Amino acid sequence: MTAKPAKPALPGESSRRTFLRRTVVGAGLTAAAGVGVGSVAASAADTGSGSVAFHGDRQAAIVRRPPAQSVVASFDVVADNKAELADLFKQITERARFLTAGGAPAALGITAPPADSGVLGPVVPAGNLGVVLGVGSSLFDERYGLAAVKPKKLKPMTMFPNDDLDAAQCHGDLSLTLSADNTDTVLHALRDITRATRGGMQLRWKINGFSSQPRPSGTPRNLMGFKDGIANPTEAEYDKLVWLGDGSGEPAWTKGGTYQVVRLIRMLVEFWDRVSLTEQENMFGRRRDTGAPLDGADEQDVPKYADDPIGTVIPLTSHIRKANPRKPETDSSRILRRAVNYDRGVDTNGNLDMGLIFTCYQQDLERQFEAVQKRLVDEPLVDYISPFGGGYFLALPGVIGPDDHYGRVLLA
Repeated sequence: MTAKPAKPALPGESSRRTFLRRTVVGAGLTAAAGVGVGSVAASAADTGSGSVAFHGDRQAAIVRRPPAQSVVASFDVVADNKAELADLFKQITERARFLTAGGAPAALGITAPPADSGVLGPVVPAGNLGVVLGVGSSLFDERYGLAAVKPKKLKPMTMFPNDDLDAAQCHGDLSLTLSADNTDTVLHALRDITRATRGGMQLRWKINGFSSQPRPSGTPRNLMGFKDGIANPTEAEYDKLVWLGDGSGEPAWTKGGTYQVVRLIRMLVEFWDRVSLTEQENMFGRRRDTGAPLDGADEQDVPKYADDPIGTVIPLTSHIRKANPRKPETDSSRILRRAVNYDRGVDTNGNLDMGLIFTCYQQDLERQFEAVQKRLVDEPLVDYISPFGGGYFLALPGVIGPDDHYGRVLLA
């Protein structure tokens, strides 16, 4: 067995590792790997709770509301050259195509390692698994000759005032977001993909997340008890706010992609739980029970800022008012939010380590996410949160058919 490659000292540092071609796992692909969108190799009864379309111009899992369980992971690429990088993208594609469709892994014989870990049983269920793959700015260094086609706005994640970033939990050459109905589905997918790509990329950081059930209805809540992600763009607005396309000024290969921001935000819940409800609601600008703005009755009500210019009802410092002032000049800075919660147990000081995996998608990092973040600097909530990790990535265009793979046009 080939030894596990050592982690590069820096995310952009050239690595002289031999790229292992995992023929054993590749042989485990079934005919399901080439089937059409939404198809499965086994019956619906065998493959679980539905499947997410894998083929398409765009990655379908980006726009759906996150299901119950997810994993967000970042990888350092250790492939030796551009050809091996292409092989890496092909392997990720083959495994993601199979896992999102489901099916029976191939039998490889009694002397070979099994083609699958078996944690989901003899037939892999589709399990509503969604996959989103992104590329970080460090992938466009000198290693693979991609500098000329680097996305125009892609860069390392900015550190903002009040951040407490841990370098070991930031950035990366690739981002991989897996989401499904059940924990074992996402962990199985992560193990499957990392095994198939062992010589091409190495895990840099990962975090498990979960999406709460709507309680009692509507938008799910974060671990501060407030509904999170109410004011998102509509599907009709995606072309002007989310997707990259013609006229964006970006390299042609990015069409159908979108910029992804991942922010790992710890919530200091022990302190938050000692704050009065009125003060909590004033910090958010929303009612905790209904999610409605403080001047409304329903979570989808639009705040009437024009009727409250000095912030008598919804404070000028509230999170919703600073994040989205609802003015013509800030309309183009709106983002598509896809946040989930996390719980990592207890830290060394005996405090609960839990919070938010904030993920959002947009056309322009500076015009959208960073503009919002700058408006939020020194908001009252900063005393109760601590951003510690994450990164900026370009979520790749979709895989358009059975003969396509992630990054094909990028690497052409």
